[in-house]
Amino acid sequence: MLSNSRSAHQPHNHLRCINAALDRARDLCAQKNARLTPTRERVLNLIWQSHQPLGAYQLQEQLAKLSGKSIAPPTVYRAIEFLVNLGLVHRIPSLNAFIGCPFPNSAHSNLFMICQNCGSAAEATHSGLNDLLQSASNRAQFILKSQNLELFGLCLQCNTATTTNGEQVNHDYTND
Repeated sequence: MLSNSRSAHQPHNHLRCINAALDRARDLCAQKNARLTPTRERVLNLIWQSHQPLGAYQLQEQLAKLSGKSIAPPTVYRAIEFLVNLGLVHRIPSLNAFIGCPFPNSAHSNLFMICQNCGSAAEATHSGLNDLLQSASNRAQFILKSQNLELFGLCLQCNTATTTNGEQVNHDYTND
């Protein structure tokens, strides 16, 4: 069974996502005796502003706009590295971009559903998938350290259109 509290692909209050992510980050930093600097917090906040993965240069540009001064790339990369190491942010390799993790500090499968139309991404976890990956690794005598599974398709909002009479119509994009 897929588990995520609120899908990024469903309409919702982003402020709630941001506040929850910042609360989790503060709690995790306190537990790990790590320092959530203002720059790290701003980067995490920017990553959670929408559910679209952001690249380091996009983050650098947004930080510069917020601060009114130029931001050096190493500053952004250090903040991202800190957030990734704490499990607060994931890197989506195919996009070379970063997305906030709703499940920090817990074992999960890093399953990303990425909309090819609007660019939103949602992370989900599935215990059966975790078990399957671990079982396959065990059979191969392979020590699984991490994995990312990226699914590309259309989110509910992009897949569903409202007709003039208010009926919902699902489009079949299988022939694209």
